[in-house]
Amino acid sequence: MPKLIGKTVNRYYIYIDDIPLVGHIAFGVIDRGTNVLQIRPTTICPYNCIFCSVDAGPKSVHRQSEYVVDWRHLVKWAKHVRDVKGDVLEALIDGVGEPPTHPRIVDIVAELKKIFPRVAMESRGYTLTKNLIDSLDNAGLDRLNISIDSLDPQKSRMLQGVSWYNPEKVMEIVEYIVKNTKIDVHLTPVWIPGVNDEDIEKIIEWGLRVGVGKVFPPFGIQKYEIHKYGRKIPGVKDVSWSVFRKFLERLEKKYGVNLYYKKLDFGIKPAKRYPIKYRKGDALEVIIVSPGWLRNEVIAVDKDFDTTITVAGIQWVENIAGKKLRVEIISNEDGIYIAKPLKSEVRIHNSFGDHYLKIV
Repeated sequence: MPKLIGKTVNRYYIYIDDIPLVGHIAFGVIDRGTNVLQIRPTTICPYNCIFCSVDAGPKSVHRQSEYVVDWRHLVKWAKHVRDVKGDVLEALIDGVGEPPTHPRIVDIVAELKKIFPRVAMESRGYTLTKNLIDSLDNAGLDRLNISIDSLDPQKSRMLQGVSWYNPEKVMEIVEYIVKNTKIDVHLTPVWIPGVNDEDIEKIIEWGLRVGVGKVFPPFGIQKYEIHKYGRKIPGVKDVSWSVFRKFLERLEKKYGVNLYYKKLDFGIKPAKRYPIKYRKGDALEVIIVSPGWLRNEVIAVDKDFDTTITVAGIQWVENIAGKKLRVEIISNEDGIYIAKPLKSEVRIHNSFGDHYLKIV
C-alpha cells in the first residue's frame, strides 16, 4: 500500500513503492502510442504558475494528494513497459510537478539511460543547480526541456506565482549547461496572448545567442490552454490553433528557425502500444489503496494488481484502504483509467462497526 509521509490542512503526501505504475496520469509510466514514454516520478512543484494547466504548487485548489514514487520501483516499471512495447527511443521525465525535486532524480536518469537510447527531462529551471547539472550530465541525460516564459524579473514572478523566482538564475543555468555539458537545451516557453508576446521574442533571441539546440530543435513554444482543473488568467482567452500557428509563422520568418511543433523533428513516431486492459463500460472489482490525486477521488488497483485506476466521485475517509469496490470504467484514453462506483453507497466494515463510504 502507498505510505502516508506527510499531511497538511489540505494535502496528503504519499510515497509509492509497491502499486502498479500504469493507469494513472499523475505518476508512473504513460504510453501514448509512440516511441516515447512519459516517466512521472513526482507531482510536487514549488511554483504557482498563474497559467498552470494542472493546478500545481502550494496554492492548488483541486489537488488532494501529492506523490513521490520510489526510484527503483519507477525504473522497474519503465523497463517492464519498454519490454512489452519493444520500440522505445526516449524516456521523457515529465509530470504534473517539477521532476528535479525528486530526491533520487540522478539515479532515475542513470538507470533509465541503461534501458533507453535517450533520456530527457522537463523543468522550469529554478530547481536546477550547477552541481545537479553536473551529476545529470554524468548520469547520461541527453536533453533538458526548460520552460522560461519571460526574461523580465517582475513579469516572471507574476507568471510563476512566487515572489522568489529570478529568471536570471535560470538563464545562468541554461548558459552553464550549453557551455559545460553534453546535455542539450530545448526552450519551451508558454505563449500567453497579450501578456508575454514580446517576451517570447526576447527568449528566442537569447536562446539563439547562447546556442541552445545543438542536437535537438532549440525551441518548442507552448500554447496557453484553459483546462477544467487548470488555472485561468482573468481576461485572457486561449486562442485557436490557427491563430497560434500564425503567431509562430511570423517569428519563424523573423528568426529563421522552426517553432511550430509539427515542424520539430525529435524522431518521434507511432509505435506499438502497451495493451489497453479495460474498455469503457467494463465493470470490475477494485481495491482502494490511497487518497486520489484530485479531491473526491480515490486510487485503486485491480484484482490482478497490475493496473492502477482512479475512482471518481468518492470522498476519501480514514480506514478504507484495502476495501473492495465494484466500479465501471468511464475513460481509458492512453491507458489512463477513470472509473465510477457502481452503487450509490458502499458499505464498509471495520473494527469500529459498519459505516458508509460517501459517494459525491
